[in-house]
This record gives sequence, C-alpha cells and structure tokens, in this order.
Amino acid sequence: MQNTTSDTVQKPAVCPLDCGDTCSLNVDINNGRVEKVRGSHANPFTRGKICAKVATGLVEQVHGKHRLTHPLQRVGPKGQGAQFEKISWQQALDKVYTAFQKSIAEHGPQSIVPLCYGGPMGLLSSNSMNKRFLHKLGARKVDTKPLCAGVSGAAYESLFGDVGGIAHNEIRQSKLIVVWGNNITACNLHLTKIIRDAQKQGTKLVVVDPKRIRIAQHADLHLAIMPGTDVVLGYAVAAELNRLGALDDDFIEQHVAGSEAYLAEANKYSIQMAAEICGVEPAAIRQFVSYWSESKPASLTIGVGPERNRNGGSGIRTALALPVLTGNIGPEGAGVCNTDGFSPLDDEALSRGDLYKGPNDVISILDIPDLILEGSKPSQGAPISSVLVSMHNPVASHPRQANMQKALAREDLFVVGCDITMTDSMQYADIILPAASHLEYSDITPAYGHAFLQRSIPAIDSVGEALPTTEIFRRLAERFGFTEAEFKDTDEQLIEQAIDLKHPAMKGRDMSAVSTDAALDCSVDGYGNITPTLLRGQNPTTPSGKIELFDEALQHECEQGLPQWQPMISQHYFTLVSPSSEYRTNSTFGGVDGHDVDVVLEMNPQDAGARQLIDGQTVRVFNQVAEVSLPLKISDAVKRATVYTPKGAWLKGNKYTINALIPGHKADIAGGACYNDARVSVEAG
Repeated sequence: MQNTTSDTVQKPAVCPLDCGDTCSLNVDINNGRVEKVRGSHANPFTRGKICAKVATGLVEQVHGKHRLTHPLQRVGPKGQGAQFEKISWQQALDKVYTAFQKSIAEHGPQSIVPLCYGGPMGLLSSNSMNKRFLHKLGARKVDTKPLCAGVSGAAYESLFGDVGGIAHNEIRQSKLIVVWGNNITACNLHLTKIIRDAQKQGTKLVVVDPKRIRIAQHADLHLAIMPGTDVVLGYAVAAELNRLGALDDDFIEQHVAGSEAYLAEANKYSIQMAAEICGVEPAAIRQFVSYWSESKPASLTIGVGPERNRNGGSGIRTALALPVLTGNIGPEGAGVCNTDGFSPLDDEALSRGDLYKGPNDVISILDIPDLILEGSKPSQGAPISSVLVSMHNPVASHPRQANMQKALAREDLFVVGCDITMTDSMQYADIILPAASHLEYSDITPAYGHAFLQRSIPAIDSVGEALPTTEIFRRLAERFGFTEAEFKDTDEQLIEQAIDLKHPAMKGRDMSAVSTDAALDCSVDGYGNITPTLLRGQNPTTPSGKIELFDEALQHECEQGLPQWQPMISQHYFTLVSPSSEYRTNSTFGGVDGHDVDVVLEMNPQDAGARQLIDGQTVRVFNQVAEVSLPLKISDAVKRATVYTPKGAWLKGNKYTINALIPGHKADIAGGACYNDARVSVEAG
C-alpha cells in the first residue's frame, strides 16, 4: 500500500477482463472510492502500462450510473427500459429458490440453464462457488467455448494435443514474427513493444489481417486477405514451400504425422489461385513464402479473428501447420504463442464437477435461445424454464441478437441476473443479484497472453449491497439446503485449492510465491528451469504422439481430417467484420460515456464512392435478418468488399446492434460462432 496524498491511498489490483494481457494495476482510493486507475510494475509483462479502456472506464464501472448496488425485482415488462424495485437479499434468494424449485418440480433440474461467460475471468469469480452450486443443483451443462476460442482450441489440439506452446515474450528471439488475425493493439497491447524491439534487431514482421490494423502499419508485409480465406493462404504457402524444397524434412520425419496427405491437399492451391480467392497480390504471397523459407527461428501469434467464420478451424490449422512444416517448433524463439498449461492451476478442485449427478449431455451456449423458444418440446433435453445470466451480456455478445431478445423476453422464462452493471441483458431479468467488481474481492487470475499468474485482494469494500460472486453462490447454496463442506470454503481456502503445488512451475515454490506483491512467472520454476512445453520436455498428446496434420477424430466426426475451404455465397456484397474494440472489452464498458465513439461503419473509399456515400452520413446496414443504422467512416485501411464495426456495443435505445445481422450457422469444427460470415448491403439511411 502506498500513500499518494494525505487523503488518497494507492492499492494494488489486477485486471481480470477478457483480454490477453491481464495487467497489474495501481488504484488510487479516496474515502472508499476509486479515483484513478493506472498500471503497476508488479507484472513484468505489462510494465506499468494499461489500455485506455480500463484507465478511463473502470472508475465509471465501479461507481457510475449503471452500477448495480442492491438486489432488484422487475416490476414491469422485460427488455429495454425495464423497471425494478429494491428488495432485500433474503427476498431475492427466496424468490430464486421458489422459481428454481418450481422448474425442478415441473421439468427436473435440467430445465435450469446457466447462460454465463467471461466477464471477469479470475478463477474464483468464474469457476468456483458458482460451478459448485450449479453442479450440486444438477443444472444443464453448457459448452461456452463455441462463443469464442473453442474453434481455436480445437484446431490447436488437433495438431498438438493438450500441451502448451511458447510464452509471448519469447518472440523477441525470433527472426520472423507472424501476427495472424490478432489485433494486438486492441486486445494484446503489450505484445506491441516486444515486436518492435525485435524489429529493431532485424526481425521481419508479417501481419495477416483483412484490415490495415495499427500493427500492420509497421509490418514488413501485410496480407489483407478476405475474411474466411485463411485456409487457402495457409495451404498455398505450404504447397509453394514444398515445391521449393524449403520444408524441414528431418523435423517432419521425426515429429509429424499426416504430412503426405496434408501436402497433397495443399497442392490443390497454387499461389495464383490463392491470390484470386484471398484478394491479395501473388507477389505478396511469394514474399510470405520467402520469409518462412529464409527466417529461423520463426514464431506465430494467432488471434480468434480467423476462427469466426465457416472455415475457422481449417484456417487456424493451416496457419499452425506453417511453423510445423518449416521445423519452427522447439528451438528458442520458434513456435506458436500459447500459454495453456503454464499456470499451476487445478480447475477441478475449484469447480468440483464430482458434485454433478445428472446426465452427461451438453448443450452449446449458441443453441440456448432456440431451445428456449421451442417451449415445452425442445429438440434437446428438458424444456428450459429458468436461466441464470451471470457475468455475461448475451444480448450484446451473441449472434442472432433478435432471437436472444425474443427468448429472454418470454414471460414463462424465469431469468436471474448476476452482474456488476445494468446491461442490456440484465433488463430481461426477473431478479437481479448485484455482484461486486473485481476491485472488491480476492481472486487469482491467469492470462492467455502471457505466462504470469497474479493474485489480488480487495482494494475497496463492496459498493452498496453488492457481493462477490463466491459469496452470492454460498448464500444460494445455503438457501437451497446444500450443507456440504465445499460450500463453506472461504475465498482464501479457494485460492489455496486452486494452486496445484505438484505442477512443474511450482517446483521449488510454495503458496507464498503466489502473492499480491509480484506476478508469478510460470514459464520457469522456482529454480529458473523452463516449464516443459511442446518439444521442450513434452511430446504432443495426440493419438500418434506426434504433431498431426491429419486428424482421424475430426475425419470421423465431421469429415475434417484435413482442413477444407468452403466459399460463401450471398446476395449481399459486403462482409461485415466485428473486431475487438479499443474502447470496450467485449461489451464491458459499453455503457460508459465516450466508450461508444467507435460504433461506426468503416468502408473503403472506392466502395463508398460507388454508392455515392460520404463520410459521416448515416447509412442503413441490412441483410435478410435485420437492419441497423450507423454513421459512416470512410477509411483506406479497410479492404474493398468489407465493412467494419467493433463488437460489444450496447443498444442505447436502438432496436438492434450489428449482432442482429450475424448468422446462426456454425464453424467447420467445435460448433463455433461465425461472426465474420455476416453478409450485408449498405445504402444511404
């Protein structure tokens, strides 16, 4: 703790929002209120710098007009403008108990469905007492991964199994860095300095992204491919490398299975064909090939952008295959940035899946609205009569927004909301349980953009009657009569249970290493030895024990043993892309003043000119599903035949956001959402 003025105290904190960087913070507190948020140096990766969205939005989230501070009961219609009245915590718990028991009596516990995802991503808030309660209750199991990163995870595991790659800070040792579909200035900000430092030492940077994002302005090569064509580019580069004799045959012989079948498929895609499909110059693809053949070690950081279409899994698999085929796995500075498995965490000890005694079938989070609307005879399992929306804003985040609104608006659906702020989704709730912000409770937070694990303690007391989610679900468990000892665990006990002391990263360490004073570097153990990862002490955990370019399981499941390209046919000219925002983290901060200034439609000047559209005018964006109105921003950073508007906007009185334009079909593997398959037309509003 540090004093900044006579009345202001500075306290440490951690940002657990759904962003790769998970920054360490210093928070100025005055009389129990947050005054200012800035970065701290507790996390060496984030180095005292934080993004503008947190610096300017967190204070408002904690203390602003949308903050939920008391349990609430809805007293009018559901949806925008819904009216609520304050009730006591006991009343709120009683009403949840009564409604859930009614659902159980009529349709069984599988009629209760959690509609939850990643708001705060600390382990206690997202994966402990809430999961224990739902498991004991017997609520429906929901696969949340199709909403984001499920396709990427399945693609990665199809090649490598459940084994980590390289830590992001290692790419400073690379001679070639490929940033593929990862808008790092919006969602992995601190990687930027590492890349630029490497460039000063002669490292080549290639950015694969349909838009000339900020990091692409500093790239040696920018491949502005059409969304959904990543698989074609990956195959064409592999085929050309093979033709030139530039593959690492010794590495492939020793470590790779399925290369012959893979390269036979790749040979279907010439550079000229790829150029036409991807919408880039053949010379640019040849330059990309040249970099892969001449620059070792090479590293790849790939975002979730490439997964958000019908070819998502295939595109990611062909991108991941490039470091494999060129032998860029194992040496320092070579590999795929992936910190899965670095952190010494025991998710099962926290979530206690053993408490669940129901059926093993799982529904996709994307299917919940349809299952609700199917009423008493759904296509899967029991009718859904109660929903718990916790730390998630599905109205702002899901595809087919109108469908989500219609489902949540059903009067025969009981909706419990648990959140920090009054979001668009909370306005459909019957009962709202106010949750504490991440500055108001203890937690432990891993990252997916670096290898540091961080612990936090409350910086302020809970605002109003808000409670940490752990305490909310303790109280729910007590109200439901769950007497097991696991529902009595304190937050400190949960943190101790979360740490796997037998993990390689904890060798030479004990619980004292997981402190609030400094982030724990999980890329090494307590003696400085590197944590075992892919071909650095760990072999692929695939069926063959090798890196697999042909996946037998995917072939059996969906005929995707090899990546496949499927063209998109539409009557609409534009592909609508909804990338990460520099003002919001998903929809977090969407209600903060000034954090919606990027809710515009970006269009290439030639496309705008052909339609006689001018910068700043309101345009109609529509397809066969819905239409929205947005201000037009003309930008030459945008590729022709694409338009852009960042994700996570709130309704703010509008009928829809761009999520209403997003289709409902799913990606080639893992059932992922296809946000970037939205096809639209644009005309003057």
